[in-house]
Amino acid sequence: MATIGANLKINSDRLWDSLMEMAKIGPGVAGGNNRQTVTDEDGQGRHLFQDWCKAAGCTMGLDQMGNMFARREGTDPDALPVYVGSHLDTQPTGGKYDGVLGVLGGLEIIRTLNDLGIKTKHPIVVTNWTNEEGTRFAPAMLASGVFAGMHTQDWAYGRTDAEGKTFGAELERIGWKGDEKVGDRKMHAFFELHIEQGPILEAEGKDIGVVTHGQGLSWTQVTVTGKESHTGSTPMPMRKNAGLAMARILDKVEEIALSHAPHAVGAAGHIDVYPNSRNVIPGKVVFTVDLRSPNLAVIEDMEARLHAEARKIVDDMGMTVEFEKVGGFDPVTFDAGCVTAVRNAAERLGYSHRDLISGAGHDACWINRTAPTAMVMCPCVDGLSHNEAEDISQEWAAAGADVLLHAVVETAEIVA
Repeated sequence: MATIGANLKINSDRLWDSLMEMAKIGPGVAGGNNRQTVTDEDGQGRHLFQDWCKAAGCTMGLDQMGNMFARREGTDPDALPVYVGSHLDTQPTGGKYDGVLGVLGGLEIIRTLNDLGIKTKHPIVVTNWTNEEGTRFAPAMLASGVFAGMHTQDWAYGRTDAEGKTFGAELERIGWKGDEKVGDRKMHAFFELHIEQGPILEAEGKDIGVVTHGQGLSWTQVTVTGKESHTGSTPMPMRKNAGLAMARILDKVEEIALSHAPHAVGAAGHIDVYPNSRNVIPGKVVFTVDLRSPNLAVIEDMEARLHAEARKIVDDMGMTVEFEKVGGFDPVTFDAGCVTAVRNAAERLGYSHRDLISGAGHDACWINRTAPTAMVMCPCVDGLSHNEAEDISQEWAAAGADVLLHAVVETAEIVA
């Protein structure tokens, strides 16, 4: 294998221009993006990515979950490909970089190798995983989860959004349901570049996060049923206020998470209140409790305590509660060899770096179950993500993509 020089870097301006061009599709209302999975806007973003990949000489594969695979051939037809990528879908009020940087950073690797006439032994495949965000169709990382055998395809197709539309029907409607069987592809390795979505790298002035582990996650949908009644004429002792029960449960969620400080976290981000009228006491609330920790035993403890505390609260208030596990995955330890390739790349390029545990879920967390996997992270301003104000600098993006380039090329092996 040929030696990789520190002067091998991506085209920073081209990567940034591509990020800004993609951001024009599905613009948000406050400078970010609303390009939710399998919407028309998602379809438009996919077409643009496909056009760019074809222009870079790649062939495009598409599986039955809509996962896109842009392949640059290697010199050894029998060598397993090195995969790299992330996702193009966004939150309803998402930023321009979450996921997108990882996909377009992968594309920039292909473009850079083309510019320099560099060949690799292993093919390189840039991937756009479908429905990473899980906002419209829960759970998150849906298609990579099917790929890794964590969900069945039929179950994924049957997931519904707030309007009752199914994932499978919407994927077919926008024209991005492929013929390839999901999960048949074999990987030599997988790398994912992502913004940190946290404040540590910026606060410490580090260029690169070398992700060694991923937090485990548990999503429990909680439904509390009380009784709708008039806010003005119902005496306080006679109320069955589901909203009040939810507030008391969420106070317990805070207490439970803090008992496992500093690494455990917990909150409810999705809340529906019925009938959601100013002068009606809520008769039902549906909310999802998000619990995370890098320790599986801690997650299991928090889940058990959530159930116990919630049942006690609603029983004391004369109401009922139901629980549904709507998403989750165990903590992840990324492949030591791939992690070393990322760390070596950062050191070779002279970028400051530190090890990180990812607090967010990523497609890499599922793919790690099927192939050697690692992640690269770059800082984001104030650690803000899943927000239209999400921001990074061009220099941060370039540093992350440079490290990604070196890690991928080292693993794919340059042919002299």
